[in-house]
Amino acid sequence: MSFNSIENESGATNQDSRLSLEIELAMFIIRLKNGIWLVGIPSWLFGLTDRSLAAFADGYISALEVFQLFTTSFFFLSWLYLRPETTLDPDNADNIQSGYLCPTQSNKFELKRRHMISQEYILPFPYLCQIYHLLNLKHLESVHKFSLNHLKIINISYFQPTPIGGIIKFHTILDSPINPLRIWRQPIVEVDLILHTPYTVELSIPVYNNKRIIVIFQTLPLNHREHQLFIDIYSDLDWPKPLLQVALHFASCLTLFEDLPYLQALTERNIEKLFKLNLAANHETMLLFKRFVELYGAGVENQKLISGGE
Repeated sequence: MSFNSIENESGATNQDSRLSLEIELAMFIIRLKNGIWLVGIPSWLFGLTDRSLAAFADGYISALEVFQLFTTSFFFLSWLYLRPETTLDPDNADNIQSGYLCPTQSNKFELKRRHMISQEYILPFPYLCQIYHLLNLKHLESVHKFSLNHLKIINISYFQPTPIGGIIKFHTILDSPINPLRIWRQPIVEVDLILHTPYTVELSIPVYNNKRIIVIFQTLPLNHREHQLFIDIYSDLDWPKPLLQVALHFASCLTLFEDLPYLQALTERNIEKLFKLNLAANHETMLLFKRFVELYGAGVENQKLISGGE
């Protein structure tokens, strides 16, 4: 390797480090601005409340008190309006695309920005029960009948095996006329379900205007009868992030609560026989589970990570 090559690589490394530091500094400044702005809200509310109580304390409002109330309200509303940005300046998007950030850095930054919530559970059910549940499309209609308000699967529109998993796409319809989801999504949408590894499943749900909610399920077998479930949710929705996080936490907890009786029934049903005979894989809604069986069936049986494998 020539001296120039080494020098170029060293220069590229230094530039990457410098850009990384600049990004971290920019993010720190953004967080600092948002922190100051958030602290200012209760301060202005306290001032507005104090002025209001003082003005109405004697039952008479003078012109000076009206002016003070008006001024305080004006500055409070101005403070709310002047909320700082929550991400890097969108005007720099062209700079990012043109190489201000290397692709890996850009992807990591965007991934971090879109991350909404993380949840972690230890569940007293075999790992295979969770995988069967996640890859069985019909559970959206039956198990989550309440939370999804009678959502129906119309058809399977696409299925593609991959070397270590598979991708299935299916159309869903909001069957109930009073389904609150109708407020922001189309009546019929195409949902993606992806088996990335024997332990990782992705559910990608369109919402509106090409915005999506993506749920990553990761499972970790602990023993023959327990597994750990990690849930990470990402979204590019332009909603206030704290409100969206609260809603997603609630929805995730609700769906998990609905899962528990179903997972218990699978455990009692002796899913090992269902796994070996591959009974449910005859239906197109089980294509992804069938792919899982084809790729990892022997390994799962050898490890005995199923309820009847002891």
